[in-house]
Amino acid sequence: MKIAAIKKAVSDFSLEDLQKGEQELLDQGSTNLAVDGEDEGEVLTHIIAAIEIKKDIANGTEEKQALRNYTQRVRKSIS
Repeated sequence: MKIAAIKKAVSDFSLEDLQKGEQELLDQGSTNLAVDGEDEGEVLTHIIAAIEIKKDIANGTEEKQALRNYTQRVRKSIS
């Protein structure tokens, strides 16, 4: 998981585009979205993270805080 790639995906794509890209990856194993990642799994991780952050922003959270909230949830889940 690369924070810079997630931040770029959040700023470059709409929630709908990200959701479409996620579905393409799940269905076809690839997407046309230009999301950074070393392989399809990492690209999917970045897209899912961007979707979660976009949803948090839609609920009124500032982008910086939404990113922080996401990374904290990830850290808690792996500790």
